[in-house]
Amino acid sequence: MRIWASAHAVDDFYQGLVPAAVPYFVLQRDFSYVQASGLALAATLGSALPQVPIGLLADRFRLRWMSPLGVGLAGIGAGLSGLTPSYPLVFALLLTAGVGVAMFHPPAGRDARRAAGGSATAMSYFAAGGSVGFFIAPALVTPALDTLGMSATALFIPPAVLMGFVLFRHHNRTSATAVGAVRRQGRDLPGRFAALTAVEIVRSTISTGLNTFISLYWIRHLGASSGLGGLALTLELGGGVAGTLLGGRLADRIGMVRTVQIGNAAMLPALWLMLICDDEYAALPLALLVGLISNIPFAVLIKLGQDYLPSRPGTAAGVTLGLAVSAGGLSMPLLGLIATHYGPRGALAVLATVPVLAMLLSAFLREPGQYDTQTGSCSASPTMMPSGPRT
Repeated sequence: MRIWASAHAVDDFYQGLVPAAVPYFVLQRDFSYVQASGLALAATLGSALPQVPIGLLADRFRLRWMSPLGVGLAGIGAGLSGLTPSYPLVFALLLTAGVGVAMFHPPAGRDARRAAGGSATAMSYFAAGGSVGFFIAPALVTPALDTLGMSATALFIPPAVLMGFVLFRHHNRTSATAVGAVRRQGRDLPGRFAALTAVEIVRSTISTGLNTFISLYWIRHLGASSGLGGLALTLELGGGVAGTLLGGRLADRIGMVRTVQIGNAAMLPALWLMLICDDEYAALPLALLVGLISNIPFAVLIKLGQDYLPSRPGTAAGVTLGLAVSAGGLSMPLLGLIATHYGPRGALAVLATVPVLAMLLSAFLREPGQYDTQTGSCSASPTMMPSGPRT
C-alpha cells in the first residue's frame, strides 16, 4: 500500500500544480482571464471525463502499463506546459496531463483495493496520498515559478517519470501472483452506487467551493492579509489529509455508512462555527477543523463504492475518484455569481447549508455484505471462477 499511496501523491501533485501555475500564465504569458479559465477547464475535463471508460477497460483487462503511463503523462504534460508561449499548445499539454491523471486512478484504485483487502484504514492511506500530493503542490510550485519563471514547471517532470518506472517494476514483480487469480464476482448494487455518487457530487461542491473562497473570505470579509488567507487555505487542506486518515480508522470500528453519515452531519456545525467567528486569527483553527471533518467520508466513499460494484472496482474508482469529485466544479459559476453580489461570505453561507442535502442522500446508503479478501467481493457468498492471465 505504501507504493500505491506514494504513486497517488505524485499523480495528484499534478492536479494541484495546475491551479498553482494558472496565475503565472496570466502574469508571465499575458494570457487573459478567460484563457486562464480555459486552462483549468482543460485539466479538469481531461482528468474527469475519461475515467469511467478507462475504469471499464481496467475491469475488463489487467492493463498493467496504464497506471505507470498515466503518472508519466501527467508529469510530462504539466511539466512541458510552462516551456511554450503558445496558448493552444499549453491547452493541449494540460489536457494531456489531465488524461494522464485519469489513466492512473481506475487501475490504481482497483489494485489498491486488492492490496488493502477489507481494510478501510488501508484504503484511507491510498486516498490520503492523493490529498497530500494536492496539498504540497502549491507549496513547491509557487516559489519555483516566482524564482525561475514559467520554465520551472519542467523541474517537476522527473518525479513522474521515476514513479512511473517504480510502478512498472512493481507490476512486473507482482505479475506472477496475478496468473491464475480468481475473477471477482458479487452482486452489484447500482441503486446504492447511484446514491453514493450523488453524495460524492454534493460533497465535491462543498470541497471545491471551500478551496476557491476560503482565502478570499479571510481577505475580503475578515480583513486579513493575503498571507493569512493562504494560511487558512493551507490549514483547511492539511486538515483534509488528517480527516481522510481518521475516516478510514472510524469506518473499521463503527462501519462505513455510519462514518459517512457522521461526517456529513458534522460538516453543518463546523462550517457555521467558522462563519460565526469574526476574528481572523481565532478562526484559523476552525478552518483546520472544517478541513478535517469535511474529509472524514472521503476514503470511506471510495471503498464503499467498490463494495457496491464488486465486479467493477475500476469503474467504481473512476467515478468516486474522478467524475464525481470533479463534478463539484460545475457549481462554481453559480457560487461566483453569489460571491459577486454578497461577497465570499455569502458563497460560504450557501455552502454551509449544502450538508443538509448530503445528510439526506446518505440516508439511502446501506452497509454492504461481508468483504471476502480472497475474491475481493462484498457479497456474502461470492462466486469464484478461475481465470487465466489477462492482457
